[in-house]
Amino acid sequence: EKNMRKTIWIGAVALLLALAGAVGLSRPAMAGPSACENRNNNTHAKLLECVTLEGVREHQAALQAIADANGGTRAAGTPGYDASLAYVKARMEAAGYNVTLNAFPFVYVALPTLQQLAPVVASYETGAFTGSGYGNVTAAVTAVDINLVPPRASTSGCEAADFAGFLPGNIALVQRGTCSFAQKALNAQAAGASAVIIFNQGNSPDREPLIIGTLAPATATIPVIGASFADGVALAQPGSTAAITLALPQNVTQYNLIAESKAGDPNKVIMAGGHLDSVQRGPGINDNGSGSAALLEVAEQMAKTKTRNMVRFAWWGAEETGLVGSTAYVRGLSQAE
Repeated sequence: EKNMRKTIWIGAVALLLALAGAVGLSRPAMAGPSACENRNNNTHAKLLECVTLEGVREHQAALQAIADANGGTRAAGTPGYDASLAYVKARMEAAGYNVTLNAFPFVYVALPTLQQLAPVVASYETGAFTGSGYGNVTAAVTAVDINLVPPRASTSGCEAADFAGFLPGNIALVQRGTCSFAQKALNAQAAGASAVIIFNQGNSPDREPLIIGTLAPATATIPVIGASFADGVALAQPGSTAAITLALPQNVTQYNLIAESKAGDPNKVIMAGGHLDSVQRGPGINDNGSGSAALLEVAEQMAKTKTRNMVRFAWWGAEETGLVGSTAYVRGLSQAE
């Protein structure tokens, strides 16, 4: 799929240029990098010679460096996205395009964190259950009726009686199995738990990894997060304490970047776009750093071309959370636009 995307991007260059009105099809002698920096790529052949893998990879490397400097992510709502936007803006302005930032409202939800503080110190991959409450909790961990012995049949947390003797304020560690996640979480909340960790059951290979689910239609007032079976085993050790952070969602403003050619008929606009943001758990250099970088490479190599129609490039924000930026852009257009 990703290789196909790259092929589509290069194929789209020819279509974009043709629609923009530069339709010469003659093939010149091969151009070197210095020639590409100075010439007007006013034919398909010239442009396709100058849009290179090396040029795309230069931008991908820059996006990777941005992610490395910002906690490994370029997700919308994070400094990594802001820096990615600034990079594209600087490159497109230097290439001579008219650049604007298109604002849209965005609800940013930070990834929760789960750290074990004793008897070992470790950080574990986690995620919030839909319907969870929010807050920062540091407390002792109490395992509730868990079963770590194969076949690991578990009714952990399914009954209020499972929490007999539970010390209010502790973090409840419950195991997947038998009843709904909501039932386990609400029983823990009723027993006075400050937070709930639901770890996977471990009775089959598909029930080993991190588990994240939903409490719907119920909701909790305390943090409810997930863990893998192995991490649940570690957290179940006697004397275990843990720290959980699950921040409230924040209403913030994010931006798409729109860049238009200075030449071309503004009533006939040819548009190409791709999303700039990554997922929260990674730098997004493939998805969609590849598309963002290819788009930027095409734009820079077309910068000296005076096309018949206006060309508009877009880098969308918050795609990974539901096409938020591009949807806001389209909804903000007039009917004529």
